[in-house]
Amino acid sequence: MLVPLFRNRRDAGRRLAVALAPYRESRPIVLALPRGGVPVGFEVAKALAAPLDVLLVRKIGAPGHEELGLGAVVDGHDPQLVLNEDLVRAVAPPPGYGGRATAAVGGD
Repeated sequence: MLVPLFRNRRDAGRRLAVALAPYRESRPIVLALPRGGVPVGFEVAKALAAPLDVLLVRKIGAPGHEELGLGAVVDGHDPQLVLNEDLVRAVAPPPGYGGRATAAVGGD
């Protein structure tokens, strides 16, 4: 049976904060992704006395394999489309694939 490396996400964040402690004096900003990254980021930001912000993204899954991320749309005032070009070439999604996720950045 595998033993988990961390008790939970907060424990992971506290341990990560120890590894990142040398950056405290450089006044970092901690960015966290929702659905798991926020509790980790919270612990890191607290330990480093750093501001915490949340980065909202929408994954673009591969056709028929939605958990395989071809890329993501980063929300915000100026949305950005980030693609794994090698994976996009390998999967070759049909034209217009991505729907609402890519429409936000003019991808459709």
